Amino acid sequence: MKMNISSSVLLFTLLCMFGANAMQSNTEPNEVETEKMYLSGTGKDDMVDWEFFCSDGMNSGKWTTIGVPSCWELQGFGYYNYGKDDFKVRKNEYGRYKYQFDLPKKWRNKEIKIVFEGVMTDAEVKINGKLAGEVHQGAFYEFKYSISHLLKYGEKNMLEVKVNKASSNSSINHAEREADFWIFGGIFRPVYLQAFPKENIERVAINAKADGSLEADIFTTSKKAQSLRLSLSDLDHNKLQELPLTDISKEQGKWHVSTKAHDIKSWNPESPQLYFLNIELLNKKGEILHKTLERIGFRTVEVLEGDGIYVNGQRIKFKGVNRHSFYPSSGRTTSKELSIEHVKMMKDMNMNAVRMSHYPPDTHFLDVADSLGLFVIDEVCTWHSPHLDTKVGRKIVKETVVRDVNHPSILLWANGNETGWNTALDDDYAKWDIQQREVIHPWNIFRKTNTMHYPSYHVFAYDTYAKDKIYFPTEFLHGLYDGGHGAGLDDYWKQMWNMPLAAGGFLWDFADEAVVRTDKKGILDTDGNHAADGIVGPYGEKEASYFSIKEIWSPIYIEDRYIKPDFNGVFRIENRYHFTHLNEIKMIAKWVRFDGPKGTDKVKTISETTVALPNLAPVTKGEFKVDLPNNWQTADALYLTATAPNGSEIFTWSYPIKIPKKINETYIDLSEEGEISTHTEAGRIKVVANGIQYSFSEKTTLLEEVKKAGKIIPFNNGPIIFDHKDKIESVKINKLKGKVEILTVFEASDKSPSWASHKEYSSDVIKWTVHSNGLLDLHVEIKGKKIVKGFKGITFSFPESEVSGMKWLGDGPYRVWRNRMKGTKFQVWENDYNNTVTGESGFVYPEFKGFFSSLYWVKVKGKNNNGFTVYCNSENTFLRMLTPQHPKEDPNHRVSVDFPEGDISFVKNIPAIGTKFQTGDKMGPQGNSENYFGNDDEPITIHLSFEF
Repeated sequence: MKMNISSSVLLFTLLCMFGANAMQSNTEPNEVETEKMYLSGTGKDDMVDWEFFCSDGMNSGKWTTIGVPSCWELQGFGYYNYGKDDFKVRKNEYGRYKYQFDLPKKWRNKEIKIVFEGVMTDAEVKINGKLAGEVHQGAFYEFKYSISHLLKYGEKNMLEVKVNKASSNSSINHAEREADFWIFGGIFRPVYLQAFPKENIERVAINAKADGSLEADIFTTSKKAQSLRLSLSDLDHNKLQELPLTDISKEQGKWHVSTKAHDIKSWNPESPQLYFLNIELLNKKGEILHKTLERIGFRTVEVLEGDGIYVNGQRIKFKGVNRHSFYPSSGRTTSKELSIEHVKMMKDMNMNAVRMSHYPPDTHFLDVADSLGLFVIDEVCTWHSPHLDTKVGRKIVKETVVRDVNHPSILLWANGNETGWNTALDDDYAKWDIQQREVIHPWNIFRKTNTMHYPSYHVFAYDTYAKDKIYFPTEFLHGLYDGGHGAGLDDYWKQMWNMPLAAGGFLWDFADEAVVRTDKKGILDTDGNHAADGIVGPYGEKEASYFSIKEIWSPIYIEDRYIKPDFNGVFRIENRYHFTHLNEIKMIAKWVRFDGPKGTDKVKTISETTVALPNLAPVTKGEFKVDLPNNWQTADALYLTATAPNGSEIFTWSYPIKIPKKINETYIDLSEEGEISTHTEAGRIKVVANGIQYSFSEKTTLLEEVKKAGKIIPFNNGPIIFDHKDKIESVKINKLKGKVEILTVFEASDKSPSWASHKEYSSDVIKWTVHSNGLLDLHVEIKGKKIVKGFKGITFSFPESEVSGMKWLGDGPYRVWRNRMKGTKFQVWENDYNNTVTGESGFVYPEFKGFFSSLYWVKVKGKNNNGFTVYCNSENTFLRMLTPQHPKEDPNHRVSVDFPEGDISFVKNIPAIGTKFQTGDKMGPQGNSENYFGNDDEPITIHLSFEF
């Protein structure tokens, strides 16, 4: 009996399989699939020439050709405009396009649509001289027309498009054309034809949850459609499982179905698992009328009021950035390759989120966010008030949601920017979004969230009437020039990570919007201080904040650690991943040594081991231990490199092992070879040692001149002690065996706090020692101070015009500010001179000029063989290398840091940098202009050794 049942089931199964295969074999695959034919290129790198006429500006008043897609200004037409330009005096030119195309005869029985992914701004479309539909308004939104009835099959067809750079709708102009970004004109995203079977699925909207449950709205007006068939496949199109429909309902033009997938992996940005959902529309015979597929990810998003934002049951923190769709030589026309490059850089910075500012991006960017793993806030384009009018706004919301609804990366919708929202549209998103994502108002308290922009540090008191709202600034730490971003982030993130209702935030912004000016001989233009806001430069050049962010937002947090002789190898760690266990991370420990100034910049590994990380669940703490090799104290530094499951480097932490004096003694020559003599002449103390002549002021003992083999080395006028007013008490010249000492002692002054009843006095000291082999030693003692404003340290002069570069052992390769110390690595670095003004000019990084931390030694390269090497034998000393040029447009002086006198300095404290909207003092403890050194009985010492 069992055998008969099994046989019957088997026979039925075979018949079903045979029948299904037979039905499918009667139809060519492309007859039931959607076909696509591009009329333009797909992006900035493969444009297709169309006929073009521009009404005004560059190359106007004549028919010629232009590459499509493109912004016409970048192709040498029309006028450049920034959104802040006076709208009333702009020319607001228009462009006319023509393109002739052939249409296959076999498409005669198809439904044909023409799709425009983006046109700036109003678009009138004609096919063979007839309007395809109403004029489309709004630059950043995909629109399409059904044009089957307008086409000639097997013949030439003429497409004509008139594009007005300014809209006839004033609210569109305010939202898009008067916003704080570059304004372009043109068909700037691809144009293509879609050919559907006559009986077809118009579109689908899918809600796939982390538990495998799935519901879909399938839009069709087919009268022959009787049923649907769904299946799931991997990204190689291998079918994984059929999806039986557990619930199905129909209404006018839409089928709603439910099903459940089994044994799936959920989507999250740490492991962005994707699948294809295959959908087949069937007639009453079970034959396929139309089949389509959508790439999906299974994930569940919840915004729990008074609690947080949850993905797949895990409360998340946004480590995000704002991004414009932009490239210098093509404007808003981009490419999939550029999207991949940008997302990879975001991921490399350990970001997990991006806000589409201030408009929906290219579809390929969202595809990449899905596949590489980023949370996305998708936004319609508005700019302050007045907001979009309701009629056109409803169309724009629909176009945005309908296009983007199925992307698992999108967590939230943003209904405009900074008061630009039309509140009548807030509930429209839900009409088109089967996932019912939450809507936010960026910079506003709205519903469950507070997204206030550019908060000062004390916002983290979070004790206002809105303290029960989930807080995440959709813009913070504005990155104008070299300010913001990594500067201040360490302080902010400590609060954001630990505050229960904080959900992270989004830095402003990803890249400098410096556009190539075809009307100004190809210069890069950021419109002054309006668009110089990036973490990276216009072509993706990495600024210092890139690496600061990478360390601060590392999903592995290692407490600060200093390696001293009693180091036991133990590090305390926190797993700041949301979905990944720590034992999935690989960590390598390397004990390394470095060469000196005359050697190479190669890092030599003396021991390498794998570190066993504990199996910490997400958002938990623990510790790990690095095995200590027998010779570990002979190493110069320890490197810990963490690698993610996908093989990408999370970060490399570096820890010096030896103090500067210990490393430098290997390279400093203290031999007594050579002759030495000294005499005083014309107010100068002159010392000649091994062919080098040093001249010091007899009155101040400042170094006035260095001459070697008759050539002047222009290092002089120091050491000047910053903020020093004490008078010299005595100057002594001591002639000793193999050396000469020049000792300067200043008058004793009070070093005790103002409130102390018992006064203590001490003297500052400068001591020069010239060795017979030509080595010059400097020892400076400066009385300590509990609270310091200004600088503690010393400075010298060296003309910038004579500097060609430097090589040093210390933190690098980027300069630091007090509130941007993270992101460096301790090793030997070498930078050539440049005069980059961050975000404004040059765009060569790292910037040469500035403060550099943890100096051990530096070799200053002169243009005329007039450089020198200085060994810094004192711990915790910063090198000041020259003075960075201030940007031209910083009217509030928040991102232009005032440097002390001199050119090359050695200091114990450095200043912070602000943002476009805040001074450093408003950005947290590390940004404060006061330094708390604390009370110390010992003086601050700086010990340097010079080789000329």
